[in-house]
Amino acid sequence: MTQQQLADKVGVTRQTIVAIEKEKYSPSLELAFRIAFVFSTSLQEVFSYDAGEDPILKSKK
Repeated sequence: MTQQQLADKVGVTRQTIVAIEKEKYSPSLELAFRIAFVFSTSLQEVFSYDAGEDPILKSKK
């Protein structure tokens, strides 16, 4: 599937998909679920989050 095809299926621009892939943009929860649905997989398999690498959470310790 191309970036454009995915963008069309989930209702965003190709540039948004590129930014998500390059980790320059974090999708909304709704968009994340749409992407997971397109690939017939769980949200955890499509996206990951490492709280240990989050600068905001690190500063609160």
